[in-house]
Amino acid sequence: MEKSIIGRKETVRLPDWEIDKITAKVDTGAYNCTIYASAVKEIQEQGQNLLEFILLAPADPGYTGKTIHTSKYKVKKVKNSFGQMEKRYLVLTTLSLGARTFSAAFTLSDRSKMKHAVLLGRKILKGRFLVDVEKTFLAGAPITKEKQT
Repeated sequence: MEKSIIGRKETVRLPDWEIDKITAKVDTGAYNCTIYASAVKEIQEQGQNLLEFILLAPADPGYTGKTIHTSKYKVKKVKNSFGQMEKRYLVLTTLSLGARTFSAAFTLSDRSKMKHAVLLGRKILKGRFLVDVEKTFLAGAPITKEKQT
């Protein structure tokens, strides 16, 4: 599939989590995608390990206040924006950006002091998108589904 051109900010959907529209900052300096989450904890439910968290902050567009439960997670060591190693939870979900919908991994982080609740890193961009840093919101609305990776 041909690479699409996107801007430094784009509107994305996270359909698995019922978020229909949120602005994401495209960050080619970051490897992984990141999303703001609070009240993050591991729980056991019916003998299964689950990760429980609340996405976004009440002031964020797309905030539902809904608690998310997923078994599709792992703990990763990542470098934060200050270059320090820290443990973060990495969760899998579906991301829609422009005309493409695909599986995506997001680390969960406290982004309460950041301007954007969602960052899109190089891993998700590779092979799919080219970034025009002079522009914003080039992708348009999601319309098709891409093969899961």
